[in-house]
Amino acid sequence: MLRRLLGDWRPTWLDLLLSLAVVITGLAESFGRQGSQPGQISDPVPLAVGAVVTGTLLLLRRRFPTTLLIALISIGLTIRTVAGDGYYAAWHFYSTLILVHTVASAAELRSRRGLAGLACVLVAYASLQTFQRNDIAEFMIGAVFIGVAYGSGILLRRQIDRTLRLAERAVRLEVEREERARQAVAEERTRIARELHDVVSHNVSVMTLHTGGVRMRLGEEHRRERDMLLGVEKAGREAIEELQLMLGVLRGSGDPNPGASQPSLERLNELVTQVREAGLDVRLRITGEPRPLPPGLALSAYRVIQEALTNVLKHSPAAAAEVVVAHGPTGLDLEITDDGTGDGTFPADVPDSDAQRSDGQHSDGQRSDGRYSGGHGLIGMRERTAMHGGELSAGPLPGGGYRVVARFPLDASVATG
Repeated sequence: MLRRLLGDWRPTWLDLLLSLAVVITGLAESFGRQGSQPGQISDPVPLAVGAVVTGTLLLLRRRFPTTLLIALISIGLTIRTVAGDGYYAAWHFYSTLILVHTVASAAELRSRRGLAGLACVLVAYASLQTFQRNDIAEFMIGAVFIGVAYGSGILLRRQIDRTLRLAERAVRLEVEREERARQAVAEERTRIARELHDVVSHNVSVMTLHTGGVRMRLGEEHRRERDMLLGVEKAGREAIEELQLMLGVLRGSGDPNPGASQPSLERLNELVTQVREAGLDVRLRITGEPRPLPPGLALSAYRVIQEALTNVLKHSPAAAAEVVVAHGPTGLDLEITDDGTGDGTFPADVPDSDAQRSDGQHSDGQRSDGRYSGGHGLIGMRERTAMHGGELSAGPLPGGGYRVVARFPLDASVATG
């Protein structure tokens, strides 16, 4: 029965400390003021028992606050009837204040439970005035103490409610942020797959055609080689069909130019010209010896530079930017810096909003005027760099401005190209 009433509730350390305080002070008061003179306790046992019972009940104050306040009033009236010496125990007054505070913090005043608690508080205050003869000052002092206890309980409840609402909102926002980040990653990977579709399809088609050409040049004396090349040619055609089925669906109807060739680092001058026309002074510097790069890697490098410059235009009050493309023996290094504020306004992992799409941008990040307006900030750049085993870092510079650094490693065959 008791377990059913209490449920999963357990007393806190504060409940235990308040209970012990009432019991110890009640016992000290009951036996410490024992005597036959006026203002002393002639029979301390009823008061001591009342203090122990009240202290025990305070362990349950947060579970049954209104019920315990009524019980405390009954305990006070019972002690006065049994003792009969007119002495009012201080521990009873302290316990009343504790329970008044708990009643106020237990429920909203406008609820039925809150109104019932307020009625019990008024009854408790009225009963306090019957224990001894008080003048107007004593009435006012008692009212102030009861009012402060009740008001502090209301403030505590409101603060707890506000804290809980803020905690729930923080959890909800965190879940939404993680969901948006996952959605942004998925959309960016879809965009990358859509861009690589043409590259992969074209290369497989070229491989298949070359294989067929070699097969046709072989004579009948190379029948075995012809059969092997025929198998390679057949596998290539099947691969193209699979690409059309699996990757082709990624090309949505919103793609305004499905047959357009994908850009590469060879078109960086065009990109720099477009950005300069938009109002940003861009300097392009290429170091090392350029070499042929895999189409997918060249496309990703171009998109990283494009995304970084687009974000400078959209989110940084920069007047100039510099793009450095370093062709090294074992990798391709990109560095994009600007002279903006560098105060963290770079769109780290935030997807493009619908408002950004409403001014001519399609869902795949390409604008109706043919210019690519970027994807998902650092999410897109990290995905493109990681896809080729590279690394990307971005952050504000100590002296002002912002820098994006990407490194694409190259294997030995490409490096020696």
